[in-house]
Amino acid sequence: MQLTPIAEKFVLHWGEMGSRWGVNRTVGQIHALLYLAEAPINAEEICETLSIARSNVSTSLKELMDWGLVRVVHVMGERRDHFEALHDIWDIFRVIAQGRRRREIDPTLSMMRNTLMDPAFSKESSTTRARIQQVHDFLDTSSAWVDEMQRLDPATLMKIMKLGSRIQRLLGGGTPSEETSATKP
Repeated sequence: MQLTPIAEKFVLHWGEMGSRWGVNRTVGQIHALLYLAEAPINAEEICETLSIARSNVSTSLKELMDWGLVRVVHVMGERRDHFEALHDIWDIFRVIAQGRRRREIDPTLSMMRNTLMDPAFSKESSTTRARIQQVHDFLDTSSAWVDEMQRLDPATLMKIMKLGSRIQRLLGGGTPSEETSATKP
């Protein structure tokens, strides 16, 4: 498979971003390649296209499958497994959000709930108790909000996102620039 300059730029950038998101560069590059691919491709094609060792490709594909971002596809007349990525950006967002929540937020919320119920918690300073409670409440509320957003269809979610600061004005909060100008004499 030959990448166009634009596709190559996207694949390389997605790999760099992957390393910032907590996955290695190869995982990001393979995900980008499969996302852009018009048809499922096999591991050998991935190796050749990205100039990556077969073992690295296998490990990266396993990680992407564990996340639920890539799946194995069988192609008629082929013995080798082929792979394809999710192509709907909302599905990708949902899968990543669910995975990050399961790996990062849920364990933290569980630890915080246990901490709040620990008898020793009441002996902590009021500042420590308040700050731990604040983090717990923020994560708990944020998780509930993400759950609600995940249940919405993509068109509704896009409308909400496009409302942006208009929601803040609707709720009477104004925007930071409006509040600043309103307080000036």
